[in-house]
Parts: sequence; C-alpha cells; structure tokens
Amino acid sequence: MTKERSSFMLQTKSSGMSSPSQRRCSVAQVILRVLAVAFTAAAISVTVTSGQSVVILGFTFKARYSYSSAMRFLVGVDAVVCAFSALSLIFVYLLLNRSGSHLTNYFFLFLHDMVMTVLMISGCAAATAVGYIGRYGEERVGWGAVCGRIGKFCNRNLVSVVLSYLTFLAYLALAIISASKLMSRATE
Repeated sequence: MTKERSSFMLQTKSSGMSSPSQRRCSVAQVILRVLAVAFTAAAISVTVTSGQSVVILGFTFKARYSYSSAMRFLVGVDAVVCAFSALSLIFVYLLLNRSGSHLTNYFFLFLHDMVMTVLMISGCAAATAVGYIGRYGEERVGWGAVCGRIGKFCNRNLVSVVLSYLTFLAYLALAIISASKLMSRATE
C-alpha cells in the first residue's frame, strides 16, 4: 500500500469519516429494520382484522385469530418484534453511526438481531403448522380441512404468515450483517 493511501486511511478512521462499505452497511441496516417494522405492523393488522362467520345447518360459526393459540402467539411475536425493531432503529441511528462506536455496541446489536430472528421463526413455525392443518387437515387423527368453508379467513392469515416470514428473512439478513460487522470490527 502506498504511503499516501495509508495516510488517508488513518485520517479517515481518526476523523470519523466512514468508508463507502460502512455507509452501505448502515443504509442496509436502516432499510431492513424499517421493512421489519412495516411487515410486522401489516401482519398484525391483517391478522387482527381477519374474521369470518359461516352458517352451517342453521348454526353460525365464527373464525377468529384469537381462537388459535398459535395465531395469538404470532400476533404477540409480531408486536414484540415491531416494537424492538423501532427501538433498534433509534439505537442504530444514535450509537452506531457515531465515530468511535465500541465493539460492545455491535455485539448487543448482533444479539438483538439473533433474538428477533429466533422469535420470528418460532411464531412463523407455529402459525404455519396450524395453517397447514386448517387448509389440508390431518386425516390420520380425524381433523378435517376447514379452509374450504372459511376461505377468506384462511387467505388473510396466509398473507399474515407470509409477511411474518418476510420479517424473519429481514432479520436473518440483519443478523448476518451484524455478525460480519462485529467480526470486521474485532479485527481492526
């Protein structure tokens, strides 16, 4: 490396200027966190407003997300992830974009991203299992498919689960970005 270039890099680090790759990383973090907030808020809205009533043989049956513990769990997970995503946006903006940010801040951000990733996949898995049984049934134990009768309800919950999986993918990407940032910061 030339003497001029190494001198410039030392000045860049000491003056708090960020490199283009650091700016891209920060922009990606902000975009993915904003997407996580948007996806979870939309998933909550779709799930909570999904309800359907059907009349079978003169009896009215209602389908609501609150009747399923898995769907209530998914709404709870979405709410927690939405709130913590908004808080992490503030954290990213205030702490990580300052010059001289400590390695500990990157570690806590990585830890946060991993916890949110695990929460999202657990909520998605629970809702997917219940949704699968609702759509296709489980003949071996005598559970029939119900989505043929309450299609609107099932389709809206499918949209909600897809939005939650998109949040999971956003947090998986965030965890990878945070881990790589932590590793690169540790070797400086």
